[in-house]
Parts: sequence; C-alpha cells; structure tokens
Amino acid sequence: EVEQNVRQTFKDKVFETVIPQNVRLAESPSFGQPIIEFDRRCSGAIAYEKLAKEYISKFKE
Repeated sequence: EVEQNVRQTFKDKVFETVIPQNVRLAESPSFGQPIIEFDRRCSGAIAYEKLAKEYISKFKE
C-alpha cells in the first residue's frame, strides 16, 4: 500500500526496483560489512545491484 501511494504521488521519479525486507540485509551492519560482501546472493543484495544498474541506466549521459 505504501509503495503504491508513493508511485501514484511521485510517478516517474520512483525507481522500479524495490528493496525487500530481508534478515541477511538487516544482519550485515552488525558484521561491519556491506550486504554485497556479506551475502551477495540474498534477495536484498540482488535488489541493490539491480537498483544500481537501474540508476546508472537512467542517469547515463
């Protein structure tokens, strides 16, 4: 519901990629590691990689 409201309000200013809530994502700061090093295969890490690619693609000159 929140995601839907944000998308309706901000339309094309919102990225398509959604970062899911994930236990491994929540644990990584406790180990002092970014999620990409802590558990590259968890859904949160995969989503952050996808977001980075989406960002680069959107703002590429």
